[in-house]
Amino acid sequence: MKKLSVSELAKLYGYSRQAVYAHINKGNLSKGSDGLIDFAEALRVFGEPQTKDSSVNQSQSINSQNLTEVDLLKRQVDILEKQLNLALLRENQSLERESFYQEQIEAMQRLLEAPKANMTTFTDQKSNQDIATDPRSESEPNYDGLTTPEIKRIPVPEHVEPEPEKRGFWSRFFLPNG
Repeated sequence: MKKLSVSELAKLYGYSRQAVYAHINKGNLSKGSDGLIDFAEALRVFGEPQTKDSSVNQSQSINSQNLTEVDLLKRQVDILEKQLNLALLRENQSLERESFYQEQIEAMQRLLEAPKANMTTFTDQKSNQDIATDPRSESEPNYDGLTTPEIKRIPVPEHVEPEPEKRGFWSRFFLPNG
């Protein structure tokens, strides 16, 4: 059977090449491994070619262009709908994440505010203790396990010898003593 290229088929039926490619992409029309379309396949999809009037061919060409434009617009609408749905999903997730973090912040603030009423400082503890009932005498060191014991200061002489400059392993052997 006769085989036609896409442009030959478009001319024969009065369609645009884009319309023929649209039918191929939809799966209505198939091309062979050589890239040509079997005439029997074209007859099945488009029917008998009409060669009556050039105005009919032009109207078919315009209709096929309108169909391809409609198909393109439908694809664009589908893509835009998917993008919109994705954006709404991300916004929803963002709002959920924001409310979760807000709840976490509020919980942390409650935890930070709660101990303030019960907390006492070390100076408050000392004033609250009754010195007369304290079995420890003032001469004993006052070490309760919560604070560090008082450290005695050791006097440091005014003149301190500077430390010799540190030398690397190999410089000890190869450089003169300094």
